[in-house]
Amino acid sequence: MTQTSTAHTTPAQQQARAQFTVPAQHPMVTVLGSGDSLLRVIERAFPAADIHVRGNEISAVGDAGDVALISRVFDEMMLVLRTGQPMTEDAVERSIAMLKASENGTSDGPETPAQVLTQNILSSRGRTIRPKTLNQKRYVDAIDHHTIVFGIGPAGTGKTYLAMAKAVQALQSKQVNRIILTRPAVEAGERLGFLPGTLYEKIDPYLRPLYDALHDMLDPDSIPRLMAAGTIEVAPLAYMRGRTLNDAFIILDEAQNTSPEQMKMFLTRLGFDSKIVITGDVTQVDLPNGTKSGLRQVQEILEGVEDVHFSRLSSHDVVRHKLVGRIVDAYELYDSKHGTENGTHKGGHGKSGAKGSKGK
Repeated sequence: MTQTSTAHTTPAQQQARAQFTVPAQHPMVTVLGSGDSLLRVIERAFPAADIHVRGNEISAVGDAGDVALISRVFDEMMLVLRTGQPMTEDAVERSIAMLKASENGTSDGPETPAQVLTQNILSSRGRTIRPKTLNQKRYVDAIDHHTIVFGIGPAGTGKTYLAMAKAVQALQSKQVNRIILTRPAVEAGERLGFLPGTLYEKIDPYLRPLYDALHDMLDPDSIPRLMAAGTIEVAPLAYMRGRTLNDAFIILDEAQNTSPEQMKMFLTRLGFDSKIVITGDVTQVDLPNGTKSGLRQVQEILEGVEDVHFSRLSSHDVVRHKLVGRIVDAYELYDSKHGTENGTHKGGHGKSGAKGSKGK
């Protein structure tokens, strides 16, 4: 893509013009989107600028700062498209947000949108799993570079899903010999006696989201075989007690529902050539009143310890429906005003932390 720019000054503001030529090997629909959907995203983000398309030529006229950012947006889009990855409306929106943060000096790193959006973790069953936000990329990078990583953030930020993708990647590349997925069965423990079936059948629905994520990443026919061989284990946290876990990628999900004693027990299961990822949302704790969350406490204990990393995600990293991010923000605003947690008084009832693992 080539670009030419001219600028002239008016009494109101400095105006600039930029023109881009999209290479012939890239159909314009990949740049503009079906029905110009991607172009509409850019136009909404820069309402004061005029963007016009003629053939494979795209021009932008407006404030010099806006035009410079629009130029960068198209440059980043082209870098992504050259990898063969399609652009989506969500990807364009996130790219614009990253570029604006960089321009405003509020970005806390040098990563570009193309670097974030083209980092492949795992390709399986015709789809590729990759980070979609800067914090997600840093979370994935932290898993590569640290033995113990905490992924802390609200629902929908990809905490568990990305960790599981890294676990499957590590297994397939023979970095580890097995994957162990675990959750504290707090909710099941409260109501286990009222459910029909054996203990396994009672706990199984609570662990089901972990199975669902595995089915996204592996051939479903291979999962029973891998589980029967012990290559993949999905079990309640209580089953970890007394074990030393070597050559394993271990994920503790819903860690906000661990007690401090359970958290210490789990962390000390770490064996040689293993990696631990612990995920949770400290705003959704289901522990009985008066029980401190081990995930909340461990941040005070292990922050700054070598080879332990805390990745904190926010509503800006939510990759579910856009409304989920707004809901998270609305609850945080309400809680800050009223001194509550999730809209209820601290220590009160009514909090719920059950979520599907995909997108967490």
